[in-house]
Amino acid sequence: MNSKVHQGHRARKRFGQNFLHDKNVIDSIVAAINPKKDQTLVEIGPGLGALTEPVAELVDTLNVVELDKDLAERLESHPFIRHKLNITQADAMRFDFTTLLEGDNKLRVFGNLPYNISTPLMFHLFSFAGKVQDMHFMLQKEVVKRLAAGPNSKAYGRLTVMAQYYCKVIPIIEVPPGAFKPAPKVDSAVVRLEPYQELPYPAKSIKLLNQVCTQAFNQRRKTLRNSLKKSFTEEQLSELGIDGNLRPENVTIEQYVLLANWLFDNPISDTETA
Repeated sequence: MNSKVHQGHRARKRFGQNFLHDKNVIDSIVAAINPKKDQTLVEIGPGLGALTEPVAELVDTLNVVELDKDLAERLESHPFIRHKLNITQADAMRFDFTTLLEGDNKLRVFGNLPYNISTPLMFHLFSFAGKVQDMHFMLQKEVVKRLAAGPNSKAYGRLTVMAQYYCKVIPIIEVPPGAFKPAPKVDSAVVRLEPYQELPYPAKSIKLLNQVCTQAFNQRRKTLRNSLKKSFTEEQLSELGIDGNLRPENVTIEQYVLLANWLFDNPISDTETA
């Protein structure tokens, strides 16, 4: 179908490509990013350059990471901005973003993320949080709701806990489907993630924090007493000041870190899990 062809490039379903074309939305996103010449900017999935072009005009160098070979080559021959682009054709989910660091600069990362990989990609980026100043992402509106959710809400989950462990989450603008070609079947939104200089609740092991959240939220209708029974007895939860009758969405990030740190100090082999 011709609606899938945009500027001579056919959107590829396997890459989850939806190309941004609404100028007002683009201007709002660039204003939110507010790029400066002396910063190290990184765009993930530049696509047809809707954000790449206006951002590149404001800086001397723009790093871009693009998986699609055709789109990477298109940018390499861009008539106006190719001399400003440092293009890496790679899978962002496996890319070592520290290779783009320059001097004392932290990375400023942005992108219209493919919806099918946005969550695992953010988890990958969180591992570089100490090297990142901020991140601006276009995501499914539902994902932004989950990122920004507070306890006691249906949207609160593992993604919420892990994102807010590392970052302050600030929703910026909502974006209708018509701003893209082809138009997705869902609403979108732009979010700003600002990694903390100092973590509010440091975990002794991110792996264990992830494990506790996964165990809890994989059975989110169950009480903690049941969903975490492989790791904690009800008495142990009580000793930590956590009510075993709570459901996963009623537990704060501080409490999840407390649980993970207790597991770190009391390896599971030493724990009775009746």
